[in-house]
Amino acid sequence: MRPNGALRNLSPVRSANRPGVPHNISVTDFTIPGLSLDEAEREIASHIFDRGSEKGIVNRVARVRAALDLLGNPHHELRVIHVTGTNGKTSTSRMTESILRATGLKTGLFTSPHLTTFRERIQINGEPLAQEAMLRLWHDVAPVIHTIDMESARVAGPRMSFFEVLTVFGLVAYADANVDVAVIEVGIGGERDATNVVTGAVAVLTPIAADHGDIIPGGLPGIAREKSGIIKVGSAVVSANQRDEVATIIKEAASARGASTFWEGAHNSIEARRVVPGGQVLTLRTGATTYPDVFVPLHGDFQAQNALTALSACELLLGDGVPRSIDGDVVARGFHTASSPGRLEVVPGNPVVIMDSAHNPHGIAALAGALPDAFSGDRLVGVVAVLSDKDADGILVGLEPLLDYVVITRTESARATPTNELAVSARIIFGPDRVFEAASVATALDLANRLAVAESAVEGGVLVAGSVTLIGEAHRYLRNRLAAGGAASEPISA
Repeated sequence: MRPNGALRNLSPVRSANRPGVPHNISVTDFTIPGLSLDEAEREIASHIFDRGSEKGIVNRVARVRAALDLLGNPHHELRVIHVTGTNGKTSTSRMTESILRATGLKTGLFTSPHLTTFRERIQINGEPLAQEAMLRLWHDVAPVIHTIDMESARVAGPRMSFFEVLTVFGLVAYADANVDVAVIEVGIGGERDATNVVTGAVAVLTPIAADHGDIIPGGLPGIAREKSGIIKVGSAVVSANQRDEVATIIKEAASARGASTFWEGAHNSIEARRVVPGGQVLTLRTGATTYPDVFVPLHGDFQAQNALTALSACELLLGDGVPRSIDGDVVARGFHTASSPGRLEVVPGNPVVIMDSAHNPHGIAALAGALPDAFSGDRLVGVVAVLSDKDADGILVGLEPLLDYVVITRTESARATPTNELAVSARIIFGPDRVFEAASVATALDLANRLAVAESAVEGGVLVAGSVTLIGEAHRYLRNRLAAGGAASEPISA
């Protein structure tokens, strides 16, 4: 690997002979003078996210590869664990990175979406990309993005999407930081996803279900084929339990590429699980050994499954495709420092607030199964917002048995389902007496807090679920409340 910072010497704005780069571009065109780091971050974030979300599954690989080629192909130097699936891929990615970091490796972690700052998506050694590094690397990346945009415009093509830009940014950051391994979470799908420019030594497939059906054609088999596209020739594949039709497709893809496969149940398993305050204690059997009494500070049996998948992936990476045992103290330390913000995240208080980013029926079902681990009170009030491209009715049907009341709201996202529209469905599913509306996430949380503890004898809780953007705004609300000197969660006087 090149030494830290050497990537900047390959910047196209400093290499006039690099093909495809306009000679009239200067790095100063992309400098942000006179701004604080916070202001510069907001400017960069605006430039990235004003590009809008990706529309449909198209091949994102070619443009990302072209941009990386202009930057000297920094991703070729990275050792990668590539993670896809429908649910659990972010938690699995985070646990994988945490274990590898505990072994002493320098790690990169690429996940999505973010809750408060886009730098959360690009982590190095467990910390979001530093603002200084963000600004310095943006000087290298921005001219290349401009070049790709201009070349696309010549043939009436679109600009690079925000996720394509973030993928380039992340891979450049990991090479520049000289990481030993990068854990890369897929955005949507797999084969045609922007992240599939990497060659993963290990491909991880968390549970695959029917999601993004409006984006990925072919139903569940089509989704499974798309996600199996991250499997590379000669790689190792670790998969959580899958439906039979999904497992068959994964096996066929792995066989065609000469990849070895390691399956939950056949090669690894959860031998024991017990719920304890603050999480759960697991005994995990892997391809190399058995790890007894491992504390995982996350709630839910689905997080136990994610922990098993993550540990198996780490063994395969460290053993170059063959499971290699990891010191038990290292594993314990890795899991102990693992976190998964917005995944059955419990904020103590009166009432307790539980936040989960489940945003499809499969995720809501997993939440329902795990909720008793985190909440045993008398009354639970939901705060729900759903994006317009999601199965709102399926989400509400899954939440109905869990909640005494539900407060319907919308987030600031342009894709948010209008409150009144979502409330119509909620009243049909919950009944009109159990449904309330609020104009914003903040007012929804205030109302839910009041409802949860309306009677002094009631032990109440607030469940926030339905979209990742909702969790991000709830995080901001709670953080601002703490900064103002209040408890993260407490009754609000009417």
